[in-house]
Amino acid sequence: MAILGAYTPERPVLTLAHICRITGLSHATAHRLAGELTAWGALERVPSGAYVIGLRLWELGSLNPRGLPLRVRAMPVMEDLHAATQQHVQLAVLDGTDALVVERISTTGAVPVVSGVGGRLPLHASAVGQMLLAHAGEELFGEVVRHGLTGFTPRTITDPAALRAALAECRRTGVAVVREEMSPDAYSVAAPVTDSEGRVIAALSVVGADARTHLLVPAVVLAGRGISRARGAGAET
Repeated sequence: MAILGAYTPERPVLTLAHICRITGLSHATAHRLAGELTAWGALERVPSGAYVIGLRLWELGSLNPRGLPLRVRAMPVMEDLHAATQQHVQLAVLDGTDALVVERISTTGAVPVVSGVGGRLPLHASAVGQMLLAHAGEELFGEVVRHGLTGFTPRTITDPAALRAALAECRRTGVAVVREEMSPDAYSVAAPVTDSEGRVIAALSVVGADARTHLLVPAVVLAGRGISRARGAGAET
């Protein structure tokens, strides 16, 4: 697990020396475990001798109900939203104290976005994150605050009281609107995706460089409801 946990979107390829340095494992132990993981398919060895994540883990990850099944039902709606807005459209779920991006449709030439599919976004500084945190309960809010509210730009919310107020506004309006809190010139609007019992299970957002991105709120809300209906119609439980 320590070896697999060493991989991140910023570190997709690791040599044995890198693995040893990151995990603290001895060379002999890391070599043995990397060999076992490769034989099972969790890792793959590339021509340079380094290791990358293997497709066996992708197969297992696709079984998670918040992963591939959600993405499959969301994609037609996301494609329509992308065609209508010509901006980045992304879908994220809550994972620990982060928002995990499970799908994204990008637009060439649009504002650069911080994280791609499989990447993580902070709950306090992203629209999808604020939407998820707003419906996650007091315990997670306290944990996020204890970890520290990193200031990514001058507009990032770093005061717990201000964050609490922003989350209350998310719950009141049903949307999260973030203006340059994650990165300069990036504006985002997020709406919830719910299950058959009304619980928020994901957040859908549009990210653009236009300060008027908030005008896309109705389209994003409608798309979120569309995914919620599609998921409910196909759910087995």
